[in-house]
Amino acid sequence: MEMLVWAGAAVSLAGLVGLIACIIKVMAARKKNLSDDDLRAEVQKVLPYNLGALLLSVLGLMMVMVGIFLS
Repeated sequence: MEMLVWAGAAVSLAGLVGLIACIIKVMAARKKNLSDDDLRAEVQKVLPYNLGALLLSVLGLMMVMVGIFLS
């Protein structure tokens, strides 16, 4: 079960990296001084990646918890 814990930690870390990348993309879009509609469009482009990264992070944490409970 130790493998499940380490695999879950790696998956969760990948999700965290994805979340940080989404934050950086939105911050870069804000620095461009876009209009309200253009900024909203940029954020909407990033939203699916943000949700996917969040899902990946949560699945990784669930893998860690299951590995801990089973060991």
